[in-house]
Amino acid sequence: MDSNKREVPREIETGFRGWLNRRTGLDTLLRGALDEPIPGGARLAYVFGSGLLFIFLSQIITGVFLALYYVPSADHAHTTVAYITKTVTAGSFLRSLHAYGASAMIVVLFLHLSQTYFYGAYKGRRELLWVSGCALFGLILAMAFTGYLLPWDQRSYFATAVGTNAVSEVPLIGESLRQLMRGGTDMGTLTISRFFVAHVFLIPAFIFALVASHIFLFRKAGAAGPVSEHPFDPKQKTELFYPRQVLMDLSLTALLIIGLGFLAFLAPVQLGPPANPADAQYVPRPEWYYLPIFQWLKYWHGAASVIGILIIPTILVLAIVALPFLDRGIERRPWKRPGAMGAYAFVMFAVVGLGLRSRYVDTHDPGVAQQLSRQKTEEAEYMSKPFEPELSSGSLAAANVALADPLAAKGKGIFEAQSCNACHGDGGVGTVIAPALAGVSAKYSAEQLAELLKHPNAKMTAGGMPAVNLPADDLKALIAYVESLNHGKG
Repeated sequence: MDSNKREVPREIETGFRGWLNRRTGLDTLLRGALDEPIPGGARLAYVFGSGLLFIFLSQIITGVFLALYYVPSADHAHTTVAYITKTVTAGSFLRSLHAYGASAMIVVLFLHLSQTYFYGAYKGRRELLWVSGCALFGLILAMAFTGYLLPWDQRSYFATAVGTNAVSEVPLIGESLRQLMRGGTDMGTLTISRFFVAHVFLIPAFIFALVASHIFLFRKAGAAGPVSEHPFDPKQKTELFYPRQVLMDLSLTALLIIGLGFLAFLAPVQLGPPANPADAQYVPRPEWYYLPIFQWLKYWHGAASVIGILIIPTILVLAIVALPFLDRGIERRPWKRPGAMGAYAFVMFAVVGLGLRSRYVDTHDPGVAQQLSRQKTEEAEYMSKPFEPELSSGSLAAANVALADPLAAKGKGIFEAQSCNACHGDGGVGTVIAPALAGVSAKYSAEQLAELLKHPNAKMTAGGMPAVNLPADDLKALIAYVESLNHGKG
């Protein structure tokens, strides 16, 4: 009998646990998981894999709660996220946990891959283990990208527009890829629907499959152990995964729970105004983990874009994925692998440098800095406002008000004849192009509305609002209709 294997306690062979074990083999599975031998013993450096599993499960749980309220369409996506953030009990906290969890997952996965790289744990018979880990990293980045669009606010819309436009630079198939991602030439309901399906169903399914294969390959190859251990023939004394390594892993999990909880509570994630594709002044900026890529893309234009967007990134990704096949030596100690450590330092310097450069350019360009500050102020103002439910275009209340007032009924015809509904939606419910009109008459008198329609302010003009030139009677009828929308609200 292997001295590292624990005997099955006699008491579990009887009672309910014994009955369950004889039918499921549960105790055998637990012993197989907890009795994993670790060459050289338990270490804090090995905690990142379990931390990743916890964050992934947390993302699933919080994602399910968010999906209970979310509607993936251009008309309702932002409203449902606003409802979650402003009205649902603990909705803002759960949404913040989900958003911060995405960043935490990227950080912990990066640390896990870095620890594997430094320890040379990809050597030996662990090539497929490294490849599956790299694939998981790509899928996590894809999860973050597809989830970023779903709130459908200004920030998410324009950042995703930049990302999908970058794809179009790929030779031959770039434009087709962009249209496939967007569901057409422009971003709208089909874009949200496709990103939602990828974020909630397709990518998680691939992640589940890769996590299962990664764990299987890890158990097959065994723990690599410390850097002094031989990659093919480990000789150091082993220690079982339970209890010391389990306690270390649980310590990281506890830190993640506390850290993410404090972040979500003290600094909830903001939601900006709904997406307005006509806003030509908006300056898009991606999340921090995409900033280096964002800055990199700025340096490549025209014919050279193929080199910067396709060739160089492809060579880099292939070199990273193929690392176990390129580095076949048995030496694992970092100080004995100057080439590998130098390459890591160079890539990290480039990535961090690009991210910092992007921040530096933004803060030292007065125009950009002012616009980014204005955008933050608009986000804060939007978050301070109470939730406003959508007004359905089929609202009987609004229709009855219009029918009861002949002047408003005439105005409804003018509203449609002037194609106002093309931007503001049928019944003035609002679209991604223009805001809802319900409640406008509570802010402006009839005289003020008439002046705004004839002479739109700068913000309205920037959003594409033309001056309305109508006879006085028609303008009065149009205003009466807009005022009736306020009465029909809800």
